[in-house]
Amino acid sequence: MNPNKFEFIKDKYDDAETSRPSLTYWQDAWRRLKKNKLSMAGLVTIGIILLLGVFGPMFTPYSYSDQVNKYKNLPPIMKLYELGGTYFYVSNDYNIFAVERNGRLIDRIDADRSRRDVINKVYVYTYQGEDVVLDFSYNLLPSKMGYDYDLTLEYRGETATQHSISRINRIFPFGTDDIGRDLMTRILYGARISLLVAFIATIVNLFIGIIYGSISGFEGGKVDEIMMRIVDIINSVPLVLYVILLMVWFRGGGLWNIIIALSSVYWVSMARLVRGQILSLKEQEFILSAKVLGVSRSRIIMKHLIPNAIGPIIVSMAMMIPSAVFTESFLSFIGLGVSAPMASWGTLANNALSGMITYPYQLFFPAMSIAFTMLAFNFIGDGLRDALDPRLRKG
Repeated sequence: MNPNKFEFIKDKYDDAETSRPSLTYWQDAWRRLKKNKLSMAGLVTIGIILLLGVFGPMFTPYSYSDQVNKYKNLPPIMKLYELGGTYFYVSNDYNIFAVERNGRLIDRIDADRSRRDVINKVYVYTYQGEDVVLDFSYNLLPSKMGYDYDLTLEYRGETATQHSISRINRIFPFGTDDIGRDLMTRILYGARISLLVAFIATIVNLFIGIIYGSISGFEGGKVDEIMMRIVDIINSVPLVLYVILLMVWFRGGGLWNIIIALSSVYWVSMARLVRGQILSLKEQEFILSAKVLGVSRSRIIMKHLIPNAIGPIIVSMAMMIPSAVFTESFLSFIGLGVSAPMASWGTLANNALSGMITYPYQLFFPAMSIAFTMLAFNFIGDGLRDALDPRLRKG
């Protein structure tokens, strides 16, 4: 055999294969989570909501309780009438506002009540020393929603029956409520309240559920039987009804009362989940080895059982947050939430009910805030479930 006929291929193919770097459990979970576009969109959405809730109110000229009565019930988009080079907006309650062309409010125009013709529906206002006449007499016009009134606006010898342009409200981008409070500022403060309640209640429930469920699952026997029967008793009453009863017992709403009420009952599902995980793990060989070596029960639970069950726990926690947001909003909606004038998304929705048809934007923005937040957290929870469950690994 002639050795000169052999060719060494080491130098030629050393770089042809690249080995995949080893990843820790959390690195691999993050790698898979990043592939889920909906989860990343939800994560970005929650990050934006948190930033707006924490820092947003610092950049608005109003607080959640400031009332500017002359600007009440202003919409986010105003339909402007142009007369004599001046732009006017006529609200649904027949207040007239002078507005710049770009949508910035100048001021509300004062009405001359002595010249108001209530019978013929003709109101006279004064702007810069001249009359602005608003005629909304009963000239019915057919429309898709029934009938509307023919509105005529006169100023400096010019008459307008239709608006000329529509502009975004530059001072109140989300509009105002029935007493002139800035809705955008109140929604930003509402994000603080709703998310603060949800996060604190979820963290408290997480610790209670983990401790309770791990002890029940690890001890077993009569201890497990008694602890689970207590859970069954609590679970026999609908959680929302239980929270309502607690809020009534606390004699009203309030931020900390609602946090305590939510924290006292929402740990039940977490305890059941943790117990099930502990029961499936405690008979594993590594737990038996720890027992033989004389490791204490608390150390086995904290160092071996809970870390190995952390995936389902985190997924469940991510799903509990939107549930807590919705429950807090519901309690605030029925009047058991934070006290006025503080704002949460539920109280804003409740305040908007009376004018829902006339001023739908007052309900739209808080409702959409709740919907987007819950949807984003659900997307994150679905992504975490796929990323943290090794049985669902797809490479």
